[in-house]
Amino acid sequence: MKIAIVGAGAAGCFAAANLSIGPEDEVVLFEKQHKPMQKVKASGGGRCNVTHALFEIPALVKKYPRGESLLKKTLHHFSPKDTIAWFEQRGVPLKAEADGRMFPITDDAQTIIDCIWKAMMQNKAQLKYNHALETIELKEGKWHLFFKNEQVYIADKVLLTTGGFPKDEQWHWLRDLGLEVVAPVPSLFTINLPKHPITKLMGLSVPNAQVKLMGTKICEQGPVLITHWGLSGPAVLRTSAWGARALGNLNYACNVQINWLGSINEQECRSIFQDMRTLQGKQMIQHKIPFDVPKRLWHFLLEQAGILSDVRWADIKAAPLNKFIQCLCAYTVAMQGKTTFKEEFVTAGGVAITEINAATMESKKLPNLYFAGEIIDVDGITGGFNFQHAWSSAFIAANALSTI
Repeated sequence: MKIAIVGAGAAGCFAAANLSIGPEDEVVLFEKQHKPMQKVKASGGGRCNVTHALFEIPALVKKYPRGESLLKKTLHHFSPKDTIAWFEQRGVPLKAEADGRMFPITDDAQTIIDCIWKAMMQNKAQLKYNHALETIELKEGKWHLFFKNEQVYIADKVLLTTGGFPKDEQWHWLRDLGLEVVAPVPSLFTINLPKHPITKLMGLSVPNAQVKLMGTKICEQGPVLITHWGLSGPAVLRTSAWGARALGNLNYACNVQINWLGSINEQECRSIFQDMRTLQGKQMIQHKIPFDVPKRLWHFLLEQAGILSDVRWADIKAAPLNKFIQCLCAYTVAMQGKTTFKEEFVTAGGVAITEINAATMESKKLPNLYFAGEIIDVDGITGGFNFQHAWSSAFIAANALSTI
C-alpha cells in the first residue's frame, strides 16, 4: 500500500505520526518548501499555541466562524483533551494560560515539532521537499500525483493537507476533479488606517476594548494593539475572522467602531463622569483617569474632543464632554485595507464540508482521497482553535488510512 500525504504542515505531519501501517506499506510526505511544520514553528510568537482549554464541544464549535456542522463530529473523535493526552503520553505536557490558550511547558514550538517528528520517524514516513503539487488524476484505481519539478508519484491513497490557497484560481485542480470548493478569502488580519492620527500611538495596547463592524452584528471584545499602520490585537483579529466574507465583499473598506472602555456604554460613562465632576471637581481631567485605559490614549482622545490639557473636571463644558464620551465609547474609524497577520494566517474557504465524510475525512465522491486541516472550509478565531482542527481532522484521516 502506497500512501501519499501532500503538505508537511501541522495536519500532514500529525497524520503521518498517527498512522498504523505494515512493513510492506510506504508513506511519503510531499512538501513544496524545504522545511516541515513552518506555521507550527512561527505560531504563538514561537511558543506554539497547541490548543485551547475549552472542553465542551457545543461551546468549542462556536469559536469557528465556518465549519460548525463538520466540527461537531470531528471534535468528538479527537478533542482538546485528546490533544493534551497525545502530547503528554509522549513526554510533552501542556499548560493553560489565563485566557485558555495552551502551550508546551517549554514555551518552545520546537518541542511540539520534535515530538511529532519523532512519531513520524517511528512510522518510517519519508519526506520529499521542494515538491509542489500541480495536479492529481485518478487512473485505473490509482492516484497519479504530478509535481512542478516533473516528478510523478503513484499512490493507492492520498491525503491532501496543503493548507489554504489565497487565490480562487489556485483551487482549479480540485474543481477539475468535480469537487465543490468555497472561494477563499483571508481571515485573521489587521485593520489598516493609513495616515490616521491614532497611529502616532503605535505600540500602545488597550487591555479590554470592544470592536464592532458597523452595519453588521459582528462585535468582539479583548485587547487591541495600536500599530503604525492601524489596529491589531486579539479583538481585531477575531473581528476579522467573523467578518471575513463581509469585509471581502466590501473590499476591506468600512467603518469600524471602537469602545475603548470595553462593555461600559455611553450612559454608564456619563454617570461615572458626573461622579468625577462632583467628587473630584478640582482635579485636572488629564491626570485623574477613572478607567483602565492607557494615559497616552486618554490624552489623545481629550485632544480629539477639543478639551484642553489644563481643564478641571468641574469646569468641562457639556459639548466637549459629550464629544469625549463619544470618543471613549464609540470611536469610529474608516478601515482602508488590511494587513495579513502572518503568525496566524488563515484562509476562509476551501473544500466544502459537504464533500467530506466526517468519520473518515474521505471524499464522498472520490475513493481513497482524504482531506485534513486548512484545505477544508473550516477556520477558527485565534487561540489554538485552528491547530485543534488540524489535529482532529488529521487523526481521523490517519485512522482511516491505517492498514493495521
